[in-house]
This record gives sequence, C-alpha cells and structure tokens, in this order.
Amino acid sequence: MKPSRFVSLHFFLLFYFGVFSINFCRAQAVAPQTVVIRAGHLLDVKSGRMLGNQMIVIEGDTRAGAPAPHIIDLSDATVLPGLIDAHTHLTMTTNFGYSTLGVSIPREALYGARNARVTLEAGFTTVRNVGAHGFTDVALRDAINAGDVPGPRMLVSGPALSITGGHADNNLLPFEYHATSDGTADGVDGVRHMVRQNVKYGADLIKFMASGGVLSHGDNPQASQYTEEEMRAIVQEAHRLGRKVAAHAHGAQAILWAAQAGVDSIEHGSYIDDADIAEMKKDGTYLVPTLYLGDWFLENAGKVGIPEELAAKARVVIPAARKNVQRAFAAGVKVGFGTDAAVYPHGLNAHEFAVYVKLGMTPLAAIQTATVNDADLLGWSDRIGTVEAGKFADLIAVDGDPLADVTTLERVKFVMKGGEVVKNAYAGSQK
Repeated sequence: MKPSRFVSLHFFLLFYFGVFSINFCRAQAVAPQTVVIRAGHLLDVKSGRMLGNQMIVIEGDTRAGAPAPHIIDLSDATVLPGLIDAHTHLTMTTNFGYSTLGVSIPREALYGARNARVTLEAGFTTVRNVGAHGFTDVALRDAINAGDVPGPRMLVSGPALSITGGHADNNLLPFEYHATSDGTADGVDGVRHMVRQNVKYGADLIKFMASGGVLSHGDNPQASQYTEEEMRAIVQEAHRLGRKVAAHAHGAQAILWAAQAGVDSIEHGSYIDDADIAEMKKDGTYLVPTLYLGDWFLENAGKVGIPEELAAKARVVIPAARKNVQRAFAAGVKVGFGTDAAVYPHGLNAHEFAVYVKLGMTPLAAIQTATVNDADLLGWSDRIGTVEAGKFADLIAVDGDPLADVTTLERVKFVMKGGEVVKNAYAGSQK
C-alpha cells in the first residue's frame, strides 16, 4: 500500500564527478520541515561500498507537534537503511505451555503495542508478522498506520493455518472443552475457506504450519502436517487473492511439499536436506532460518519455565538446524532475515546477524538478508531495503563499521521511520 502523500528527500552523494539527487517517500504529515542528516559513513547495502561524508536532505512534512530537528549530525556514525524482520510475533511474549491459556486476545493486543515500539527502537522499521491470535496483528498494523502507537511498518498474516491437533492448534485442554485455535482447518475445502477468511479480516499474507513444531504440545517437528494436496490448495488460493505464503516447516518432507506447492518462504527449515535445497533453488524460494532463538532458548529455558516436553524437543532440533541450515547457506539458497521474536524477548532481533556470520555468511551478506533480500521477499523492493529514489526515508545509524563487526547492529543509536526521528542517542546531534 502506497503512502497517502509523497515528499521529496534529496540525497547528495559528493563524488568527484559531481552531485545528483534522488527522491524518497515519507509518511503523511501536516507541518513543513526540512531535515539535514550529515552522515560520516553510509553503507550501500547492494554493493557493499562504504561511502564517506554524505549529506541527506529531507524536504517535506512532519507530524504536527513533533517537528524533526533541522540538522542531525551523524558524522561519527555509520548510516544504513532501516532493517527488516520477516518473522515476528509482535502480539506474543516469551510464554510457553499451560500459562498461555491465561492470556486473552485483548491482552495480546496490548503486548503488541509495547513490542512494536521496542522493535522499532531496535532499528527494525519493517516487519512481517507471521501468526497472531484473533487478528491482533491486523489491529496493531492499523493502529501503527493511523499513528495511534509507534511501531514498524507491518505486513501481517492473522491466525496461522494448522491441522486439527497440529502446531498452532490449541492442544492443551482435554476433549470436554472442545478447544480449537482460530486458524485450524482441514481438507482442501477447509483450507481454502480459511485463506479466504483470513483475507476477509485483513491479512496481508498467509502463514500455515506445514510441519509440527517445537514449542507446542503433542506434535513432532519432523512430521509433515498438511498433505501435499492441502498445501497446494492453500498456496493457489492465497496467490489467486494476491497474498504471499509463508510455511512453517522443520521436517524435510514438509519443506519439500511446501516448496513444490509454491510457497514464497520456508520458515525455520531445521531438517532441510539436499532435495529440499534443490527444489528451493529451482523455484527461488526463500529460507527464513530464525537461528538466534536457539542460543537464547538453550541458555534461558530453565529460567522462564519451559515445560520439559518442549525443552526436550528443542535440545534435539536446535543443533540439527544449525548443521542443516549451514549447508543450505553454502549451497546458495536465498535467505531472508527472520527471528521468531517472542520466543525470546523483543528488541534482541539484531542478534540474528552474528549467527549467520558464524555459519559462513560475510557480514555484508548477513546485512543484505535484512535489507534487499527481505524487501524482495515481502514484495516491497520498491519502497524499503535500500537508500534509493522513491523509497521510504527509513534509516538507522550505529557506531563503528558493521562490515567489520556485525554485532554493532545490536546497538542501534539512531532510528528514522518515514522521515521522522524515532530514536537519537547521539549527544548534541540535533540543532
């Protein structure tokens, strides 16, 4: 969805051959204001070039009552485009097992308001939310777009589709309660109806559970859940309605069937094998691996009350995922950046970068997963992911050089979304 008003951002690159300008989009606003950013370094995430002594001039409007500063001095910082996380659960928290039964839909929505702000302040100006109860992510997206609460741009799925008794169904209560999650659907007709229902209530994309999960009762991460026929029906219906599809898939068979069905991304991919890799490369399917959660989970499971059944599954799946995903990286599968934030506290999203580097990516390649790659995966390459003409003025800044130490992205000190300053920890930078 395009912004309702466009403004100009003139971005001057002072090369030996002269000066040129490009235009950026910015949020709708009412009070005219010009913002000048002096960037000591600017990372061109496409080429990997670090450009020195750049000046960015943003001409346009800011929201009434909160005018942006005239000059922002980031001459000692490195500026990058705003980061993207393609696998979040903003309306959920680090909460597992039977305690989740005490969380209401309204409470989840309020969690979302907090987590959206924390995620934005961590430098993630766009997210893809892949699973939320009661369409709380739709409500959060709309509240952010209306300016009611601060948060990143959101593409949302609503409730994830699950088979009866599968990952994302409510498997914690006995039969007499007849408890079923709001995304549960079986059979070709059932899943087609659920896709249409999610779209009806505001979903930007469709998420379904192709395999069992780790943090759920009574299912097996290596077992496929939906049949190949049901997966094809989900993808066909979603694509016909103009929605992309993300498939939660740990097991090799589920990954293969989902890729063959035409999903746009495989989430997790813990047991990805050579056949899966070949199919995904053939079709250009993205892998969104969500790896840092393994580090955090193994360190903190005993502190946050993880039920032993779930912890036992995690201790098996996490090491396997590292080994298999590393092989997928080496084989050249397209990779999108995603975190599964909510399994661990929101705001730690950027810790994912260091894991990618440990598994063989260069720092630049890791940064590209959260910029150009995710922009492509979301279908928003025309508006986010790089500093280029016609895109949103979404920028972050950090100390140091993220190409030398990617963990600098864990300490974002400046965030701008749509030309408005969200966070600025550089003392004396505003004049």
